[in-house]
Amino acid sequence: MPAISAAIDIGTLITTNPKIHGGCPIIAGTAVTVRRIAFDYKMGLSPEEITQEIPHLNLSQVYAALAFYHTNKDMIEADIAAQEAEAERLEAEYMAG
Repeated sequence: MPAISAAIDIGTLITTNPKIHGGCPIIAGTAVTVRRIAFDYKMGLSPEEITQEIPHLNLSQVYAALAFYHTNKDMIEADIAAQEAEAERLEAEYMAG
């Protein structure tokens, strides 16, 4: 009979660390932000495709990030918008160079 593995508390799959990405929500044990997963998902990638793009992640980690995104959509969308604004500012600064 196969051994039954212990259940994982899904609340432990997403964390924050002030030393990693300024404390943005990340997948525990990685430096991958929920923002990154949400961005890829919004670009049309499936969870399976995201694991192909970021092969050190498994499906449960991606689904946990997506659940966090959907539960905290306003916060993550604001984070995405801030990152896009900063990228545009840096590009404009470079072009004005």
